[in-house]
Amino acid sequence: MKRSALFISDSTGMTASALGKLLEHFPQTVFTQVRIPFTDTPEKIDIAKNAILQAKQQDGIRPIVIMSLGNIELRNSLKQSDAYFVDLFSTFIDPLGIELGEQPLTGSGIAHGIMGSSYSDRMEAINFTLNHDDGMTNSGLEEAQVILVGVSRCGKTPTSIYLAMQFGIKAANYPLIPEDFERGNLPAALMPHINKIFGLTIRPERLHSVRSERRPDSKYASLENCRQEITKAESLMRNAGITWADSTSRSIEELSAIIMQRLRIQKV
Repeated sequence: MKRSALFISDSTGMTASALGKLLEHFPQTVFTQVRIPFTDTPEKIDIAKNAILQAKQQDGIRPIVIMSLGNIELRNSLKQSDAYFVDLFSTFIDPLGIELGEQPLTGSGIAHGIMGSSYSDRMEAINFTLNHDDGMTNSGLEEAQVILVGVSRCGKTPTSIYLAMQFGIKAANYPLIPEDFERGNLPAALMPHINKIFGLTIRPERLHSVRSERRPDSKYASLENCRQEITKAESLMRNAGITWADSTSRSIEELSAIIMQRLRIQKV
């Protein structure tokens, strides 16, 4: 079955998108996702209503609308449309306010501001992470909150960037290379920060596929070389007492959750 899912928000739409994870529980339905952020005026509500109507006419069935609108008048106006609404405020925020005896904040972007790090913290973390990507520099590693290590193309960079963007975590990453395997130890620059290091590994077949997209028919991408590098990297991390996770079938969200859990243990 095909069905449209509209994400309508008065801000960036990140909170509505997070709520949209509920759709993953229904794998037999193929959702056409439409995102309509910054819907914060009556005129923009009319545009959203028109999008709902078009989706219904196209699919022959009312769409799913996942909404995060703090203004109750705009919210009620949108709900005049024929759709199935998953409403962040009516379903979760307002009842919680009644239980707490407190009037909830309803300004645009409130939910994202509360759930995430401050903008300046995240920007600082992103700059740090980009400057410390792929072992670019060893300077300032004492500021890192986590240092990811692993073979090339195992997912270190996207995971580092996600940690910075979503949580404001300063994440550096360092590729384990043949020189490290020959030496049998982590690079000297990383040793003072061993308690902040977390490893990533990956299945050889997946690594071979990823590397072949970048450098096909090369020794770097060959399956045998991938097997050898992964075996040596895992041995090196094991000897150094580093915890690692397999990135083969995990999303960056899952990997980040695992890393965050480890970080909390270190901070206790």
